[in-house]
Amino acid sequence: MLSKVYTYGICCLEAYPITIEVDVANGLPATIIVGLPDNAVKESKERVRSAIRNSGYKFSSQRITVNLSPADIKKEGSSFDLAIALGILLATNQIGAPQLSDYLILGQLSLDGSIQPIQGALTIAMSIPRNKFRGIILPSANAAEAAVVHDIDVYAMRNLKEVIHWLYSPESLKPFAIDRDSLFQKTNHYEIDFSDVKGQLLVKRGLEIAAAGAHNCLLIGPPGSGKTMLAQRLVTILPDMTLEESLETTQIHSVAGLVPPHKSLITTRPFRSPHHTSSDIALVGGGSIPKPGEITLSHNGILFLDELPEFNRNVLEALRQPLEDRCITVARASKTLKFPAQFMLVGAMNPCPCGWFTDPKKECHCSPNQIHKYLSKISGPLLDRIDLHLDVPALKSVEILTSQKTETSQEIKSRTIKARHIQHKRFSAPPRITTDGGKRNAIFANAQMNHRQIKEFCPLDSESKSLLKKAIEELNLSARAYDKILKIARTIADLEETERIRPHHIAEAIQYRSLDRNWW
Repeated sequence: MLSKVYTYGICCLEAYPITIEVDVANGLPATIIVGLPDNAVKESKERVRSAIRNSGYKFSSQRITVNLSPADIKKEGSSFDLAIALGILLATNQIGAPQLSDYLILGQLSLDGSIQPIQGALTIAMSIPRNKFRGIILPSANAAEAAVVHDIDVYAMRNLKEVIHWLYSPESLKPFAIDRDSLFQKTNHYEIDFSDVKGQLLVKRGLEIAAAGAHNCLLIGPPGSGKTMLAQRLVTILPDMTLEESLETTQIHSVAGLVPPHKSLITTRPFRSPHHTSSDIALVGGGSIPKPGEITLSHNGILFLDELPEFNRNVLEALRQPLEDRCITVARASKTLKFPAQFMLVGAMNPCPCGWFTDPKKECHCSPNQIHKYLSKISGPLLDRIDLHLDVPALKSVEILTSQKTETSQEIKSRTIKARHIQHKRFSAPPRITTDGGKRNAIFANAQMNHRQIKEFCPLDSESKSLLKKAIEELNLSARAYDKILKIARTIADLEETERIRPHHIAEAIQYRSLDRNWW
């Protein structure tokens, strides 16, 4: 007898429909799975066999053929177990459930018949045609995640027996439902706060500017000065994610299997901190079947690279295109895919190989050549995409022992949100047609302005021009620092809620370009 059930597979960040056909016929006992299955899918026949038997049903001793259609797309993962098991039970007449074709079936089976979580539940729920399926059957651990999509019924199941019981008694289980809006508001909080950091007022000011304008930044200081602690708290002063950003972020993490069980949405901005031994594939993503890397996982959040010069040069150079285009293009013979990459890059490094070059109390043993070689590990094109260079000095004993209260993340965030609102209003004008017939790229923050937009939104008075000219000549600033200084000054002016850039905005912006001064 032949049976058909329906499921979905995941390819990169996209979901695609799969029809599972099961044919049971006379012949030598065997279970054959065709349709380009990977090893995890091939092994599913053993999981399905045990799950069916341990659930009180018989596994047929006939020849069972399972076809995964379309046959030209490679199937991977273990989310097809439940659908295959139900298909076999239908084909062997052990259950009669004609309505099963109205539902999408997802789930990995344990040997005892319990249903384990899968990856990509949200992505699949968002991809299902509403006029084709009445609902989706999936593991209870993924129900909250899939129920974020309002216009599809989600049925949470714990084991194979429960699924079969529900097929005969649909009234026994109601669709899983959540209040998405209230959940989004309740869970948007962090466990860390800027008030935890003692001292470093100038660095905090620099990070506030970075958050307000979405500027990439680099923290430079001796070991133990608090670079990592500061970077971790930068995410707490960024504007809260919108519901759309939360759905995008959750979808990416769902495909990667990083959404905790029974959790619906990721409502706090991601903070990814890969080790400096990470490969370029781990950072960018890829593989025979491309998967998102650390850059995509930090979408709508922060990618923190500690000990930046220790990363392999190929890894650092792989950052250049995503920082420019805000997406990653992965090309394969059969398909070209794009991963989102809208993130802030935050790097941290020592000023020299030993780390004590800028420390007034500890002696540095590095030669000028060693310092230059160490700093040169970060290429000019990559450094060109980092707006702020923040010096992080070692804390003094008075600062360490002080009990004086400092600003909280919420107080700083209120100012960054106001600055972002100003930028949103500035850049929300309809896209302008360029001379070559194209449209100006939509942006949302000062850091993303191109040269044309800098000329439009960053006009300078004569005093500011004179100050900037003097800085370029006397401080030996490079030409590439010019646009960066104007972007930073524009953000400083937005924080002060002033329309025009003033000389003191330029003066403050100049001090955040320390690596352009060749101080080593």
